[in-house]
Amino acid sequence: MSLINLTIDGVQVQAVPGTSVLEAAGQAGIKIPTLCYLKEINEIGSCRICLVEVEGARTLQASCVTPVTEGMVVRTNTPEVRQARKLNLELIMSNHPQECLICPRSTNCELQQLAAELGISELRFTGAMSPYEPDFSSPSLVRDPRKCILCRRCVSVCENVQQVSAIAPQERGFDTVVAPAFLEPLGNAACVNCGQCALVCPTAAIHEKDQTGEVWAALADPEKHVVVQTAPAVRVSIGEMFGAEPGRVATGQLVAALRKLGFDRVFDTDFTADLTIMEEGSELIKRLQEGGTLPLITSCSPGWIKFIEHFYPDLLPHLSTCKSPQQMFGALAKTYYAQKAGIDPSNIFVVSIMPCTAKKFEAGREEMNGSGHRDVDVALTTRELGKMLKEAGIDFNSLAEEEYDSPLGISTGAGVIFGSTGGVMEAALRTAYELVTGETLPDLEFHAVRGLEGVKETSVNLNGTTLNVAVAHGLANAREILERVSGGQEYHFIEIMCCPGGCIGGGGQPIPTDREIRARRAAGIYDADRAMPLRKSHENPAVQALYKEFLGEPLGHKSHELLHTHYLARQKY
Repeated sequence: MSLINLTIDGVQVQAVPGTSVLEAAGQAGIKIPTLCYLKEINEIGSCRICLVEVEGARTLQASCVTPVTEGMVVRTNTPEVRQARKLNLELIMSNHPQECLICPRSTNCELQQLAAELGISELRFTGAMSPYEPDFSSPSLVRDPRKCILCRRCVSVCENVQQVSAIAPQERGFDTVVAPAFLEPLGNAACVNCGQCALVCPTAAIHEKDQTGEVWAALADPEKHVVVQTAPAVRVSIGEMFGAEPGRVATGQLVAALRKLGFDRVFDTDFTADLTIMEEGSELIKRLQEGGTLPLITSCSPGWIKFIEHFYPDLLPHLSTCKSPQQMFGALAKTYYAQKAGIDPSNIFVVSIMPCTAKKFEAGREEMNGSGHRDVDVALTTRELGKMLKEAGIDFNSLAEEEYDSPLGISTGAGVIFGSTGGVMEAALRTAYELVTGETLPDLEFHAVRGLEGVKETSVNLNGTTLNVAVAHGLANAREILERVSGGQEYHFIEIMCCPGGCIGGGGQPIPTDREIRARRAAGIYDADRAMPLRKSHENPAVQALYKEFLGEPLGHKSHELLHTHYLARQKY
């Protein structure tokens, strides 16, 4: 392929055909500011912040949608360009509330950052403001149209990456608003609560529903015994809230920080991830041996569960009946742990630290109360925990590492890898192989199900039985897999994660989260797995004790009562 030659700010640049001026400039080390742009997701040139001067063109051009041409001469830093960018940003800001001091995205807002970079020091334009009020109807997300700049990033992610299309531009002109159809509240829409919209929003037009106040109140209540569980993916992302590089494993500091906040016990969701493998693995083996509905599809991602309930309710019998590790933990905290600790379960308050906004929705599902009490009282995102630690003045980076409490804090590497796409599948295969064959697995790492490829497939030989498995992450890829299942393609076991990259890319993770950051967090997850003394779920001694002392056996009566659930067919609209 022949390269295209062009000049940008006097620098000779070569680029492949189809490259945008914005990308070509970036490859040459020349920064052009952007606001609405998301590579390969939202390239529409609507904000006009990336304007450049192209020799011979009658007007300034949006660099994100202008392809390079042979001999093109581009200038990115002329007085006219700077003035136009500044004017466009000022006009955007004229319809934006001046609430920076109390905004959840303050100091991490792209609009705020651009205003500083472009030298805006006064608000020259005033006038009518957006007539729409914040929408608090969703259990997971707050939609605040007052802060929306109509960049349509959220729309593109919801439509193209997740293929849910819960939101879209409504009305016209000054009344344009990004909202569900017919201006319905978000809580009434077929939104799966995944939070990918919040992850890409440059302002706080969509953000997680803040429940830190409920947790502060519980911690201050002397009648409450407050326990906390931490999801696998949080340990490789919480450090980012305090300046660490993505993927740094901060498990010990995370535990120490939570103790300093005042939690009575600090436990690990990895414990119930191991337990999930015991239940789900047994469910798979039972279906294989007794002719149950196949393929069996994993059920630990609540955004994915709501997606199949809305869009593919006819395939609900394929889902595992297992609750997610978050909900299993809550049920055990208010039964098994309550008994061992001699505490009235009505006084136990369970908090989850999750990379996920959909966990808030899941915690509130009416059926999640097998113990007679709500399994999980509050699910906080990684971002919310970071906020609490800062509010408490805890210097995260200076904390000495501490260990989780027993027994619900003991886990294996198999539980850790739940945090990355393919991890549930790999953990299940580590256990299923040894339970079915009775042999020691020669290689623990199933690289065929790892990585950020959208759909991954492989086959595993279990003592003469070939197991066809697939892994998908991101709901567009989930839709592709479900269409294959509907078309008769033969699988035995499928893992689906709602968010791109799995939980490491969850909607509650630190902002920014992009493909490179997801890859680094995934590498941290696998580093944490390799560092664990035990790496197979069925070897977890605390899980073994749980069955011996309390549950009896996988898929037993008590397990079904506490650890399994059912799903609902929901309407699309």
